[in-house]
Order: sequence, then structure tokens, then C-alpha cells
Amino acid sequence: MTKLPSKSTHGPSGRLLGYARVSTEDQATDAQTDELRAAGCATLYQEHGSGASRARPELARLMREIRAGDVLVVVRLDRLARSVSHLLEVIERLEAKGAHFRSLRDPIDTSTPQGMFTLQVLGAVAQLERALISERTKAGIKAARARGKLPGNPGLRAKDPAAIRKAAEARNRVFTGDVIASMDRWLPTVRRMRPSSPWEDVVRVLNMETGVLWTVERLRRAVRRTVRERLADPKLLERSPRRAPEDRLMILVAGIAMANPDMPLRAIGAQLEAMRERTPRGGRQWAASSVKNLLDQAAKLGLAPTAPNLEE
Repeated sequence: MTKLPSKSTHGPSGRLLGYARVSTEDQATDAQTDELRAAGCATLYQEHGSGASRARPELARLMREIRAGDVLVVVRLDRLARSVSHLLEVIERLEAKGAHFRSLRDPIDTSTPQGMFTLQVLGAVAQLERALISERTKAGIKAARARGKLPGNPGLRAKDPAAIRKAAEARNRVFTGDVIASMDRWLPTVRRMRPSSPWEDVVRVLNMETGVLWTVERLRRAVRRTVRERLADPKLLERSPRRAPEDRLMILVAGIAMANPDMPLRAIGAQLEAMRERTPRGGRQWAASSVKNLLDQAAKLGLAPTAPNLEE
């Protein structure tokens, strides 16, 4: 079931950020940018890419840079989203940041009650859309089997090199798009922890933060792809230095604190216990004082902000 953003209680109070997209390099975004500027957008993000493509580096950059109170503005809905589900996903991410969405030619402005109502209707349409696609797919497979045909790609079944190459390229494009679309959720933590921390520690922090099941190989592949697309520093892929156990704990605690600046010391300790990390003395239970000691060491080295008081 699609999770819909909750109704906002505060109107926009920040910047208007315009997003314009055309499908090919031969097309121009001038008409869209003129309309966005006329609507008050001082900052514009311009993209060249098919509507079906998941690779949207400019949209990913906008989502990283947008702040609470800002509004993402487009001329039409189809300039932003591939589908209703994709639109709702983008708006949900904006809602999580305290930002809003507005389409100039469609009745959607998530800072108004009318816009939120329209969004609820779109959510119902998205669920219906998925159900219909599922039913059509099942019916198509059933009809194909009744005619003695197997579902799937005939070229792949025949091990045709051209079909295999085409399928691999398609998977590669999808992976790149998924990496770019999601990198604002995991790349900041990677940037804070790499290459000073080993991949295993970064994965453990990300799994606790995001609830997504990362593996070392999956994360390395995602980082390599962002580096290849020139969206991340190649230094992230460098080998991490060997460190004494306490140095490793200090960097791990600093990474957790930097990723969650408002997290209390006791909550950091609880996260370390959930990660089955032993204290510097080998214990299983983390006291707030042990966490503070490691954060103080990290702060002296410029790796983390000053640790909060023990009462916090």
C-alpha cells in the first residue's frame, strides 16, 4: 500500500527551486525555465533524460540540497515523475525534509489542503494502477502458456549474445538510476566514514540508520557507480588504514553521532549494543560515559562535534 505524506501544518517559507526536464539533448528547457522564473524560482535544475529513465542526477542533487520550507516547482507533473508511484515517492521524501511540492499546470500544491486532497486521490490511482498491471501480467502469462509459449525473453532462453548484452545494459541502466535516486539516503554517511572506516563498519551503521539490508559488496558497487558518474570522490574507494581497536570504535561512534546529530549518548550506546560492539574494556553494555569519552577523543581530532553532556 502506498504510504501517503501526512497533511502539512506549515506553509512554504523558503526558496522556490525549479526543476525542468526534456527527453533528449536536442530539446531545450527554455520554455520551462521561463515559466519557472516567472513563478519566482531563482534556482533552477535542468535535466536531459527520458521520462522512463531512473537516472536523474540533477533531481538527485536537488533532493540533496532542498531544505525545510523550500518548494520544488515543476511546470507539469510529467516533467518530474515516471509514474504516479514515483511522484508519491518524491513527495514523501520532500515531506520528510519539511519541504513542499508544486506543479504550475496541475492542481497540486502540498502546502494547501486542496493540493493534499489531490495527492490522496493520486495515491488511490497508484494502487489501482499497480493492481491492473499485475492482473494484465498474470493474464498474459496464462494466455501464453495456453498457446504453448513460455514467458520471458526468447533471446535469453536461446542464449543469444545480442539479447544477453541488451538485457545486461538494461540492468545496468536500472542499477545506475536506483543508485542516483537513493544516494541522498546513504552517501552522506559513506562520505563521513570512508576511507577512515572499513566497509564492514559503514555497512553496519547504514543498516541501523536506513533499515535497508546493505552488504559490503552491494555498497562498494553503489559507491563505485557514483564515482563513475562523477557524483562522489574516488577517495571513498581507497583502502582503509589499519587501526587499533579503540581507534576503530572512536571512528564508528563519531560516524553514528555525525549521522544523527540529535541522538542522545544513551541511544548511541544502545545502537552499539544492537550492533554487538564491545566496549573498550570488552563489556557488552555501553554506558553513556563510555560513548562520551570516545566522542571527546573524536572531537579533539576534528572527527566529530563536541559530545553532549552526560545528562542529555
